[in-house]
Order: sequence, then C-alpha cells, then structure tokens
Amino acid sequence: MEKKISKKAFRKAFRNWYYGHLTCFSQEHMQTFGYMVAMLPIIRDLYPDDKEAQARSMNTYRSFFNTEPQLGTVIVGITAGLEEARANGSGDVDDETINGLRAGLMGPIAGIGDSLVVGTLIPILLGVAMGMSTGGSPLGAIFYIIVWNLIAYFGMKLLFVKGYEMGGKAVDFLVGPQGLALRESITMLGGIVIGAVAASWVSVKTAFSMTASGADEPFLVLQNTLDGVYPGFLTAAFIILCWWLMAKKKMSPLKVMLLLVVVAFLGVLVGFFDPGLNY
Repeated sequence: MEKKISKKAFRKAFRNWYYGHLTCFSQEHMQTFGYMVAMLPIIRDLYPDDKEAQARSMNTYRSFFNTEPQLGTVIVGITAGLEEARANGSGDVDDETINGLRAGLMGPIAGIGDSLVVGTLIPILLGVAMGMSTGGSPLGAIFYIIVWNLIAYFGMKLLFVKGYEMGGKAVDFLVGPQGLALRESITMLGGIVIGAVAASWVSVKTAFSMTASGADEPFLVLQNTLDGVYPGFLTAAFIILCWWLMAKKKMSPLKVMLLLVVVAFLGVLVGFFDPGLNY
C-alpha cells in the first residue's frame, strides 16, 4: 500500500516550520533544529511503527541548514515530497540526495528571499505604514503587523504546498528566467518605494552660515545656497553614503547608525548642524 502524508501531519509540519524555524538558533546550527522539528510529524506519519526508520530519516536532517525562512519554506515542502517518495521505496532518494538538494538550494533561495522579502517587501510595507502613522496615528503599526503576518503565513503555506506538489519545478521557476524577471520587477518597485520613503522621511539640513564683521545678516547661508543648486542635496548625500557603506563596504547597519550618531554629534559641536533644542 502506497504511503501518503496525512493532512494532519502536513499541517503540523508547516506550523512547526512557521513558528519554530529559529528553534534553538545558534551560529553553529542556524535553522537545523527548526528544520528537524518541521520534518518530525512527517517522519512519524510515514513510519508509524518503525522507530529505526524514524531515527534514520531524522538523522538526515541533522546537517547544517540556513536560508531565508519565508521563501525557504519551498525547500521544506520539496523534502517532504522526497521523504514520502523514499518511504514508498524510491531507490533514487537517499540521504545524499536530500542533503544535496538542501545544501544546493539554501544559498540561492536565501539570496532571492533576502532581496525580495527583506530588501523589497518589508520596506514597501514599512513605507506605507509610516505614511499612515503621520501625526502619531497607531494605524500604521496595526497595518504593518496585520498585513505582514497575513502575507508571511499564507505565502509560506502556499510555498510549502507547492514545493511538496511540484518538487523541482517550483525551484526551476524561482531560479529560472521567469523568476529572474519577477525579481527584477519587484526590485525596481522596491527601489522606487525606498527612494520615495527616503525623500519623505529623511531630512538633513545644515545650520552653517558666515557673517561679515559688523554685519547683522550673514552673507552666506549654506543651506539656502545648496537648495538653490540642488534641493535636498545633504539628504541625498547621506542616503547614498549609507548605501555605499552597507552595499559596497559591507558595513553592518548597526555600525552605520553608530557612525551617523558620531557625525551628528561632531556636526552639532562645530555648528554645522542645528538640533533645534532649547535649554
């Protein structure tokens, strides 16, 4: 009789991955234990009375694993299908096949997921949420929490199911020409949104001015001069600097923020920036 993963085990496996993909997270194991927790209901369902087979199959997933967790759900779905095929006696599926697929996919999927989810989708949602939060409204925060969780849950569930049903075809779409065109389109949209958010919410202005001896009015107000040539020049310069440090120099966001704090402190100290504080 052909073995089939039950709907109950399938749902439990997805829930385990959705809520527990960072289980016991460490630099040594990353998402390995989360992966094992997700596969456990499936292994138990396929080998209900064979403890040795359960142990053998679970041992397969002890290998290091780390990817972008939302898009990486497709890998878990694919291996669920492979595990089902192995339980039905497929000679083409063994430990090496499964781990080779996991190791080969987690890098490319992580790159795609980071660019689409972390680098594009989340900034777009945050941009919309920030716009809704104008004036201290809580609607922006509520919008982000609800929409992000709905997209994450149903998107991951769809990938889990499609990974199981389609197998390698799902990956072919993600890394193939259709997936490339989709990623480029979404990345372009994300760039436009991020640029609009930066222009709306980031404002860098200088208080530097020069006044001749004995004069009441300054003969040079640097901010007015810059606005006459390139409105928002300092804002654009700081945004490009942050991008260059993180994208080209591989500086972490935390270090960039600390650097900006130092620049702001020194700028206020020498009078280049005006914090607008009254004492």
